[in-house]
Amino acid sequence: MRPFGELEAAVMQCLWRRGEAATVRDVLGELNDGSRNLAYTTVMTVMDNLHRKGALRREMEGRAWRYTPARTWSEHSAALLQEVLGEARDRDEVLMHFVADLDPDTVATLRTAVEAARQASAP
Repeated sequence: MRPFGELEAAVMQCLWRRGEAATVRDVLGELNDGSRNLAYTTVMTVMDNLHRKGALRREMEGRAWRYTPARTWSEHSAALLQEVLGEARDRDEVLMHFVADLDPDTVATLRTAVEAARQASAP
């Protein structure tokens, strides 16, 4: 999985923030509220590309596609972390550096998550 480009990431963030299906026009309106002045066709192309890549699902409603993310933001972020670990030459070393830079509260949360995963996979 490749990380999103700048405009792809902006579209995905918009859809994750909304929490509901949106049309190209909906997303365009949100993206153009800031300093951007994007064309409808630009956003339509980006959303179509994200659909072809599997990042978005879409359903026809009337004459327009309504798009939703295929994964939650958390699921997407976890997949990126898995990819980084999968490509590491020394996975243990990468994990050690990662954990060493975490604050104590995050380490405690990580311990809880590891224990929950252990219990879930126990026979």
